Amino acid sequence: MTDWDRELNKARLHVVSGKGGTGKTTVAAALALALAGGGHKVLLIEVEGRQGVAQLFDTAPLPYAEEWIAAAPGGGELRALAIDAEAALLEYLSMFYSLGFAGRTLRRMGAIEFATTLAPGLRDVLFTGKIKECVGRTDDRGRHVYDAVVVDAPPTGRVVKFLDVTRAMADLAKSGPIRDHSDGVVRLVHSADTVVHLVTLLEELPVRETLEAVSELDAADLRPGGVFCNRVRPDRLPAHAVPDAAAGALDEAALRADLAAAGVRLDDEAFGGLLDEAAEHAVRTGLEQQARERLAGTDLPTLALPELTGGIDVAELYELAEILTDHGIRSPR
Repeated sequence: MTDWDRELNKARLHVVSGKGGTGKTTVAAALALALAGGGHKVLLIEVEGRQGVAQLFDTAPLPYAEEWIAAAPGGGELRALAIDAEAALLEYLSMFYSLGFAGRTLRRMGAIEFATTLAPGLRDVLFTGKIKECVGRTDDRGRHVYDAVVVDAPPTGRVVKFLDVTRAMADLAKSGPIRDHSDGVVRLVHSADTVVHLVTLLEELPVRETLEAVSELDAADLRPGGVFCNRVRPDRLPAHAVPDAAAGALDEAALRADLAAAGVRLDDEAFGGLLDEAAEHAVRTGLEQQARERLAGTDLPTLALPELTGGIDVAELYELAEILTDHGIRSPR
C-alpha cells in the first residue's frame, strides 16, 4: 500500500464514498476521529437518512443539529450532524429570503415534502448547501469553526451527481441569492479544499466501481483523494506457497512433517479440510493481489484497514482512527 499524500491533509472538506456494503460510514467515522486528533474540532455529516453514524457511536438518532459525539486523542472534539431535507429547506428560506413564517406554513401544508419528491435533485442542492455553510463558518475572530468536515456521502454511483448538482442550479438562476449560494458551493467542491475519498473491498465489483468513480471524478473536475481498502484480511501463507496451494499441489508429506514438528497431529479428514482451506485462502489471496495491482494503476494513495472480526463498536473506531493517524492523516494546521 502506498504512503498517504500529505497534500490531502490540506483539504478541509473530506467526502467519503464507496459501493454499498464496503463500510464507507465506518471509514468516514474513523477518518473524522483521526482528523480530530491533536486538539482539532471536526464535524461528521450524514446525508442519507440512515442514522448510521448514531448506530456506530451507540447514541440516540442525530437531530438536525451539530451535536458532540466523541472526544479524540489529544483533546480533539468530534461533532456530528444528520442533514434533513425539510429542516435544510426551512433554514435556507429563512437565511436567504427571511421566510421563516412562510416556511412553517409550507411545512404544515406538506409542500416541502412534495417539492423534494417532485425534484429529487433539490435535496442534494440543500444538502451540499448546508455542507458548504458548515465548512465556511467562522467565529467572531474570523477563524473556521471546524478544522475539517467529513461527509458520509452517497455511494460511488451517485457521488458525482450529488456533488455537482448545484452547478445545474447555478446555470438556471442568473442572479440573486440562489445564484450566489450555488456559485459558492461549486467553487468549494471544485477547489483544493475538497477531496473525495473512495472506500472499497479487495473484491472484483467494489474495485471496478472504485475505478469507474475515479474516472468520473476526473471527468467532472472533482479531486479524488485516497482509496481505503477496508476489511483487509492478513495473508496466512508465505508468498512462495500461494501458487501451489491455489492449485491444490502442496507437498502433503512436508506439510504433515511441519505439523508434527509443531506438535499438531490430524487425522485424514481434518488434514483434507486443512488443504481445502489453504486452497481457498490462496485463491482469495491471488484475487486480492490482482485487485491491489488494479488500484495501484490509479496513482492514488491507498491505505489498508484490517478486518475486525469482533464487529465495529466505538473502541474499534478508535483503533481504525489510530491506524489512519499512523499513516499520516492530520487536519490542516
